[in-house]
Amino acid sequence: MAKGRVGLGRRGEALAAEALQQRGFTIVAQNWRCPEGEADLIAERAGEWHFVEVRTRRGSASGFGSPEESLTPRKFARMEAVARRYLSEQGADEAQDVAWHLSFVAVALDAVGRVERITVYLDPESDPWEVL
Repeated sequence: MAKGRVGLGRRGEALAAEALQQRGFTIVAQNWRCPEGEADLIAERAGEWHFVEVRTRRGSASGFGSPEESLTPRKFARMEAVARRYLSEQGADEAQDVAWHLSFVAVALDAVGRVERITVYLDPESDPWEVL
């Protein structure tokens, strides 16, 4: 089991990447960093780009709330800036119609680290997919 916050986050990212790959996504990059911030996962499926924030929480009684509660409007703004930077560096022009999404994967583990659920949100307004 992953120890500490960094280990917990890396485990959540690995679980999220596996869940996305099982649904036809190709993971293009992990922990991609730029001056604007970091994308936990960058994935592609059917010609559309997904910039994925992964939030992992262990133990519902931990006092930190659900993974969904930890995602703020400020974080979404940073995610958008990171996505635009990545696409720009890949040669995508704003004039091009590049389909991209700010996606989110919530990973909830029980107190001993077993997966309780993995929920995928393809974009902030989409209905979630319960993976587990």
